Amino acid sequence: MASFLQWRKFVFFDKDTVKDPADNGKHFSLPAGVCACDSGRGHVVLGDMDGKIWLLTRSLQLTSFQAYKLRVTHLYQLKQHSILVSMGQDEHGINPLVKVWNLEKRDSGNPLCTRIFPAIPGNKPTEVSCLSVHENLNFMAIGFTDGSVVLTKGDITRDRHSKTLTLHEGTSPITGLAFRQAAKVTHLFVSTLEKVHCYTLSIKEYPKVELDTHGCALRCSSLADPSQDSQFIVAGDECVYLYQPDERGPCFAFDGNKLLAHWHRGYLFLLIRDAKSPNKPEFSSRESSPSDKQLLTIYDLDNKFIAYTASFDDVIDVVAEWGSFYILTRDGKMFVLQEKDTQTKLEMLFKKNLFVMAINLAKSQHLDSDGLSEIFRQYGDHLYLKGDHDGAIQQYIRTIGKLEPSYVIRKFLDAQRIHNLTAYLQALHRQSLANADHTTLLLNCYTKLKDSSKLEEFIKSSESEVHFDVEIAIKVLRQAGYHSHAVFLAEKHTHHEWYLKIQLEDLKNYQEGLRYIGRLPFEQAESNMKRYGKTLMHHVPEGTTLLLKGLCTNYQPSGDSAERESLGRGRANKANSEEFIPIFANNPRELKAFLEHMIEVDPRSPQGVYDTLLELRLQDWAHEQDPARKKVLQGEAVSLLRSDNTVFDKALVLCQMHNFKEGVLYLYEKGKLYQQIMHYHMQNEEYGKVVEACKRYGEQEGCLWEQALGYFARKEEDCKAYISEVLHHIDQNNLMPPLLVVQTLAHNSTATLSVIKDYLINKLQRESQQIEDDERKIHQYREETGHLRSEIQELKTSAKIFQKTKCNMCNSPLELPSVHFLCSHSFHQHCFESYAESEAECPTCTPENRKVMDMLRAQDQKRDLHEHFNKQLRSSNDGFSVVADYFGRGVFNKLTLVTDPPGSKTVGSLEVNLQRDLLIQTKRNS
Repeated sequence: MASFLQWRKFVFFDKDTVKDPADNGKHFSLPAGVCACDSGRGHVVLGDMDGKIWLLTRSLQLTSFQAYKLRVTHLYQLKQHSILVSMGQDEHGINPLVKVWNLEKRDSGNPLCTRIFPAIPGNKPTEVSCLSVHENLNFMAIGFTDGSVVLTKGDITRDRHSKTLTLHEGTSPITGLAFRQAAKVTHLFVSTLEKVHCYTLSIKEYPKVELDTHGCALRCSSLADPSQDSQFIVAGDECVYLYQPDERGPCFAFDGNKLLAHWHRGYLFLLIRDAKSPNKPEFSSRESSPSDKQLLTIYDLDNKFIAYTASFDDVIDVVAEWGSFYILTRDGKMFVLQEKDTQTKLEMLFKKNLFVMAINLAKSQHLDSDGLSEIFRQYGDHLYLKGDHDGAIQQYIRTIGKLEPSYVIRKFLDAQRIHNLTAYLQALHRQSLANADHTTLLLNCYTKLKDSSKLEEFIKSSESEVHFDVEIAIKVLRQAGYHSHAVFLAEKHTHHEWYLKIQLEDLKNYQEGLRYIGRLPFEQAESNMKRYGKTLMHHVPEGTTLLLKGLCTNYQPSGDSAERESLGRGRANKANSEEFIPIFANNPRELKAFLEHMIEVDPRSPQGVYDTLLELRLQDWAHEQDPARKKVLQGEAVSLLRSDNTVFDKALVLCQMHNFKEGVLYLYEKGKLYQQIMHYHMQNEEYGKVVEACKRYGEQEGCLWEQALGYFARKEEDCKAYISEVLHHIDQNNLMPPLLVVQTLAHNSTATLSVIKDYLINKLQRESQQIEDDERKIHQYREETGHLRSEIQELKTSAKIFQKTKCNMCNSPLELPSVHFLCSHSFHQHCFESYAESEAECPTCTPENRKVMDMLRAQDQKRDLHEHFNKQLRSSNDGFSVVADYFGRGVFNKLTLVTDPPGSKTVGSLEVNLQRDLLIQTKRNS
């Protein structure tokens, strides 16, 4: 039980007398004899002692219609329908009538009366004490002074759609009725002078529950709104009780002789007889006399305070309409209570430092979050100034999301209040409103307080409860030296870079870092190995090399089997092995193992892999002292060169740097650099290999013999044997003129005439033999030419006698007619006609003649191929024979052009430059 004496009193309403706008602002006067009233649907309904019903609009316009012949006793205006239910009398005696009015429909200018029925229960004459109607228009309850309640069920606006029954009977007068609708369940509260009951109308038997054994006076009960769970309020002389349909609820100790109880918009209105006025305990005494002074008190049951108190003279009723409350008094006056706005109320509470009450009020008034936050801030400031820092921080926490956090943080930066700051920052993170600076500050608070348990609780929250920037937290923990916490956070939230940075740079836990990288997905494992590979290689070379081998072949994380299986179904993950070579800068042994693994697994490895491996093998070969091992290393290097996977230029440079003779010679031969091969042997003074190189590559490059002769000619050592061998090859292949050979060897002081004596003798003998052969052929050709010329002359000047007796075709004796040719061949005419292809040619000589003609024709076609002639002339060892061949083809024959003017000199078919080249070439080869 809560006593109202402990409740604070406020003036949350402004009282004013209603002025009549049509009468120069004078007080508005109610109609005389008003005895019943109600409100709703935008107007106040009044009933007077003359049977009229008055409708008062917001503009204070009064209209009336005659509802009863004698008087109106009760009115009930529905809030959701324009239906008005009235109770009154049309004749003297106890004969109350119920009339239902439709205010939206008119009948001769008045509202339409849709139903009239008598209200006497069981034809017993008794007075009506109270009336209530359900908003769904299906229930109407009428209470009587004899203790009975009549319930009308069905459509209350029509007679034929409803039925009437007596729901309650008793001896105590009915003082209050109220319908309560919760979901699909309908209850009816009934209060008498002695008891309180509740009926369940949704069940056919209408079960009754007796809620209490004391009741209330007439008009001292009401139904609260849904904010109070639609409880039934009963105002007794000592207390105010609230009831649920099945039990009694809270109780409030409000003393005083209650005259009226109403519930409007969250407030309880109680009208109490002034203590100075005499008490009249009879039931009829509740109708106050004109001399009564009455105290109207407005209670806020939720927030436990009195919102307004004022004294009035003989109040008829209190109604709520048009956003305000109106008090009607019997002297015809009408007062209005206008509720102050929420901000004004809050300011009044702030002035009295009643922040808790202000908060409760703001919540009940459904103030927005911004307004509530401002109250919490002011309350926090108040507690802070009082020195209650714990209480203040709790209020500031309630402002999170609205108040700028820096406003609070600045107040609690003092080291003595660090625990308050920690609480605020924790709340800020729980609501996911913390930024990086807040996370940094909170973690610093934990570290300053040495509160490892709170720190662990903060960072070990589940994934769905992370309210901070994980990366910032890792940085702060690392800076504060909480490496284990930072590592835990990095691993839990998959910040791989931070995890590895702490493990490798701070904790120096290289083995763990290597294991962690091996569990990462391919892309992250690759990037982190490029970043930390050198460090790991320095401390754990074997494990790092093993991981790199896997990373560059077909990488599979070393995590759980499900992850590996899912990755195995995807594409093959293989890094570029060439990119990891710099990691092995100080670990050549591991690098060699890595590279050999790569070319074994993937023969198509990048070029840099083969080049680097070649360099390593050459280094090992160069530093090896054991001959057997050196031979093995030499074979490995050569085999790598023969694989054709190395770059020629790089490989050649590497072999030259390490003086790897076999590799250099192989590459020279591979690149067809025959002169370089011979020069290499010359530099190393390997005379036999110089000659051997000339033998092997002399056919591809003929100048090698000339260079070899020049090389040996410059040597002062005794090289006669090599010179003789070279001269022999030069002589056999006619590679150099003898004069040039003599001039070349003239520079060698050790080469005597005996060295070239045999060469010169052989040369002279061959040339003498050639001269003799040429002279013999010349003599032969001259004799044949002379014979041919005499034969031609004879044919031209003397007669030809044909003495052939046989046909040259069929070898039969000749018979006339016959055919004879100057070539001394004779034929039968029929044989000639059968075999001859032309009448002008001898069939026997035709094949031979045709060959000669074809040769002449071919020579004639090639006579103008100057470029071909020049090319043959320059490339031939015997230029004179080339000239003679072309001369025989008629290249140099004199041509007479038709267009040449008479007497002009014709030009040969060869140009001057061509003739000069011919003479020069001939001279050179002579």
